[in-house]
Amino acid sequence: MMCKMCVFWTTDVHCAQGHYAQQLLNDLMENYSNALRPVEDMDKTLNVTLQITLSQIKDMDERNQVLIAYLWIRQTWYDAYLKWNKNEYDGLEVIRIPSSLVWRPDLVLYNKADDDLPGPVDTNVVLRYTGEITWDAPAITKSSCVVDVSYFPFDSQHCNLTFGSWTYNGNQVDITMAMDSGDLSDFVENVEWECRGMPAVKSVVTYGCCSDPYPDITYTLLLKRRSSFYIYNLLLPCFLISFLAPLGFYLPADSGEKVSLGVTVLLALTVFQLVVAESMPPSESVPLIYYITTMTMVTASTALTIFIMNIHFCGTEAKPVPHWAKVLIIGYMSRVFFVYEVGESCASSPGQSEDAPDRQPHGPKPPAATVSGDRKLVRNIEYIANCFREHRSTCLKVAEWKKVAKVMDRFFMWIFFAMVFLMSVLVTGRSS
Repeated sequence: MMCKMCVFWTTDVHCAQGHYAQQLLNDLMENYSNALRPVEDMDKTLNVTLQITLSQIKDMDERNQVLIAYLWIRQTWYDAYLKWNKNEYDGLEVIRIPSSLVWRPDLVLYNKADDDLPGPVDTNVVLRYTGEITWDAPAITKSSCVVDVSYFPFDSQHCNLTFGSWTYNGNQVDITMAMDSGDLSDFVENVEWECRGMPAVKSVVTYGCCSDPYPDITYTLLLKRRSSFYIYNLLLPCFLISFLAPLGFYLPADSGEKVSLGVTVLLALTVFQLVVAESMPPSESVPLIYYITTMTMVTASTALTIFIMNIHFCGTEAKPVPHWAKVLIIGYMSRVFFVYEVGESCASSPGQSEDAPDRQPHGPKPPAATVSGDRKLVRNIEYIANCFREHRSTCLKVAEWKKVAKVMDRFFMWIFFAMVFLMSVLVTGRSS
């Protein structure tokens, strides 16, 4: 019996509050107008407290430099004409009514990038008996953001969200911050961007059209790109491809594929560069300088390969190797880079090549009668010996040029290996 009485009493209380709420709404809206600022003195400033909660980063369009974010916007102000004595309405302190019934601040996003996206939706406002109004509304904002991709994919971006009144100046509506920064307690992590903060700054701007101050609040979204995806899909393949460029110097010149390898590596890097350029904004800042440096290095290695192959296939009409090249390249650098063989079986050391033809005429002497009787045979033998000597000298000269080309191949191979390693260390250091 007591339980039934409690249920009936609770139902009666709710019905009574609903009756008083309806009566309160009728009384408040009887002579109320939402077209004017709700202040008793028109010279008095109305204070609006703004609080922004970042819920989600929906998209960061680097090419168009646009940030799309999902925000919860809370605005709080006092309405001088929406107060009541709670004792006259059965202790009713709070009611929730449609926001279209009351005056609302015309706060807008100054750096909005698209007019088609709507602002805050028309949700209910919370009205207290003191005249305090709290309006919580979600909004999808599309704002402009200057994107700097100089350090892509290890870049950080600072995107501003500036809110202010569109028609009221600071003497009519003043904006204050509820917190020193945006609220990130309900932020949903983004797969590409890491949010490191959202500080807020209030500023007062005086425009050239009028002398009245216009306050605004700017929330700076501090974003750090998550680079793991780009490291494994862009940088790591570029590292591996760049290490193929020095190997072009190690490839034998007689294979005929030295230039083809350099051109293939250059084309592969060009494809990766085009993939990066498709998502980057067209600006003066060069994204991923590592790609540009590697392409320049591969181009230089291909040009040097052509130059070395010209030395390798210089032929029999080339001049002899200069003395300084014999001392520096063949004598010293060949030992440093472990190139000992001359490269041709028909060539031997210079001492042997000069002495071998000279020993030919000093063989067994023919009879004097034969020599005096047949000088033509002697001239033929001398001619054959000279041809043989010239052939040995030509083979030695060609072999020396080939050895010079091989030593230069080894030299540039280690130079370019050191350059690739140094660039890789610099990129790794930049990421850390």
